[in-house]
Amino acid sequence: MKTDVKAEIRTALISNQQLVSLLGGQRVYQLAAPNATEYPRITFFEIENSDSQFADNEVYASEVFVQIDVWSKGSTSEISGEVDRTMRQLEYSRYGGADLFEPDTQIYHKALRYRRTFEEG
Repeated sequence: MKTDVKAEIRTALISNQQLVSLLGGQRVYQLAAPNATEYPRITFFEIENSDSQFADNEVYASEVFVQIDVWSKGSTSEISGEVDRTMRQLEYSRYGGADLFEPDTQIYHKALRYRRTFEEG
């Protein structure tokens, strides 16, 4: 099992200076932001991290699925583009994306889903 996925993703996202500039700071959080009124921001989480390939009853690869959410009071397009560029540099492929709107808070929300296979050992 690949265990350092979350740290790698956060480090890569906050290393993207264009993204940090668009966010107004290092507003990249695992699961939830500490300040619910801070926009724009990014949250992310692992959807699944499972054994995916075997040989001689031994695991030799893991498949990891993550979701990255962009939260904004305006357009999410430019921020989402920088997230996508960063995730591709990490060799993740995007397998889904959805534009959402949270009517109770009037916040735009872009949900991006990525996957990657890691070979063990």
